[in-house]
Amino acid sequence: SEMVCVPAAMVAPLPKGISFAEGASIPIVWLTAWHMLLELANVRRGQRVLIHAAAGGVGTAALQICKKFEAQTIGTASAGKHERLRQLGLDHAIDYRTQDFAGEVKRITGGRGVDIALDPLGEFKRSFSCLAQTGKLMMYGASNVMPGERFNPLQAVKAVARMPFFHPLKLLPDNKGVFGINMGRLWNETELLAGELREVLKGFAAGEFKAIVDVEVPFAEARKAHERITSRANFGKVVLVP
Repeated sequence: SEMVCVPAAMVAPLPKGISFAEGASIPIVWLTAWHMLLELANVRRGQRVLIHAAAGGVGTAALQICKKFEAQTIGTASAGKHERLRQLGLDHAIDYRTQDFAGEVKRITGGRGVDIALDPLGEFKRSFSCLAQTGKLMMYGASNVMPGERFNPLQAVKAVARMPFFHPLKLLPDNKGVFGINMGRLWNETELLAGELREVLKGFAAGEFKAIVDVEVPFAEARKAHERITSRANFGKVVLVP
């Protein structure tokens, strides 16, 4: 389609200095990060936040939001991406390929744990173990269930088997919370999302936020875009362009 009809409440002006590709990279990832950190977790100054896949679209957005609200960040990413993440403000980097992230989180926090954990991987059990008292786990994906291009049933079963069962009577004494996030199921909440988008765009207008676009890929080469994402080679958002 060359045109699409959307609710008027979900339309916003493109901030000055932002390209259309950068603008296209903003709504999904930035609303996801903002919704988790502000609407659900109420991130505050001095809190510690674990950001899995810190170099991804949501990860780079979450990192910048945490920086704005002066929260301390711990991010997982391959070693080659650590320097760029530090330039974005990441406080502590963990190489998920060579380090046990749960053990590293405990070491970095002196055994206390984090106040907020953002998990798109499906490593919910270990991420939950990283929480401090009153901590909150945000589950917004399970990419480890199918990490490659081809679906591996055995690998998927193993990944699902590792997922925990959160019993209410266990959460009560632990003073911890677990949240599930699927922005695709929230598009009918136009007033909520429009308000969140306005706040995000204020940050862009003020120069506090930056859209991180990894590459722009023509529609005709969409396969390359998918391959770059599934191989976890991207830093930021991969954008398809006409």
